[in-house]
Amino acid sequence: MTIFRKLVSLVPLLALVVACSAPAPERDPGEVSRLAASLRALSPAVSPEEAARAADIAINYPMQLRRDYGVTDPPIIHNIKVNAGTRPRGLCWHWADDMEARLAQEDFRTLELHRAIANADSAFILSHSTVIMSARGDDMDEGIILDPWRYAGTLYWSSVPDDTDYAWVARHKVFGLDPDQPIKMRGRAARAPVTADPA
Repeated sequence: MTIFRKLVSLVPLLALVVACSAPAPERDPGEVSRLAASLRALSPAVSPEEAARAADIAINYPMQLRRDYGVTDPPIIHNIKVNAGTRPRGLCWHWADDMEARLAQEDFRTLELHRAIANADSAFILSHSTVIMSARGDDMDEGIILDPWRYAGTLYWSSVPDDTDYAWVARHKVFGLDPDQPIKMRGRAARAPVTADPA
């Protein structure tokens, strides 16, 4: 009976591995324009220029990170490689830190960055971190998820309510932090200047 219980306890983990190992969708050349339009639609106060710049970075910067992280596998497999020490970075919080740091360099006036975590209270499902962008002053729940980890560098994005895979909670709530206290950037972009993408 003990072996049976152990096998049953692995079912949620196996389901997670299968769900998170889906191949990345093909990159669509119109994706930057669609994301920019969705960012503009957050509020009439959102600058079209800022929305276009944010969309371009959000879609293209994860491709650079994928190369830098040495990602050749689905996210869960790459996580195993990072945890085993055979890859330098690539856990979801690495992607989120680096994406947040890169977007923060733009000093947007009409857009705001938020950090969120899903499954932090689960003993069986891995927690997941991401960046959310909203109109300045809006709550993260009114924003757009910018998740580069989910498809290993091909950006997943949607409105927060439309993401049926994760129930997002503000990072400051998960960690019991003061929401008005700025969080020190830990990502690559906070440590070194971003170079032009050679591709």
